[in-house]
Amino acid sequence: MVRVVGENVNNPGVYPLREALNIANSLGLDLVEISPNADPPVCKVIDYSKFLYQQKKKQKEMKAKAVKVVVKEIRFGPQTDEHDFQFKLRHAQKFLKDGAKVKAFVFFKGRSILFKEQGEILLLRFATELEELGKVEQMPKLEGKRMTMFISPKKAK
Repeated sequence: MVRVVGENVNNPGVYPLREALNIANSLGLDLVEISPNADPPVCKVIDYSKFLYQQKKKQKEMKAKAVKVVVKEIRFGPQTDEHDFQFKLRHAQKFLKDGAKVKAFVFFKGRSILFKEQGEILLLRFATELEELGKVEQMPKLEGKRMTMFISPKKAK
């Protein structure tokens, strides 16, 4: 027994499966199970190929509306000098204005891991310089030999 629904069905209700299939065939349409967990299961009389086409179309629209997030990386050393810092800061400003996220990280090579405080200070200074364009999504975090921080662009008003 299945519950038959559909726009073309004259009298929707509960029918034996064989009879439900006959109703669908007489209308030249397909019987599609919509809700298998219901008691009795719900079947709809529709054109299955048209149904699939509309579902694909909906998925395509959803995908087109989804925001594609671009992540740009900026790499520092623990002893990055002022000119390099300003140069990378200008790049980060451009990335944030374009709507991309910025992943800034300090890479520690060899014994430079001893200067992890310097790396953290550098990233925090970087974040304060970019305060009007972006907000810090993740504070500096040390993972292995790199200290990472994420900055996402602020929404334009």
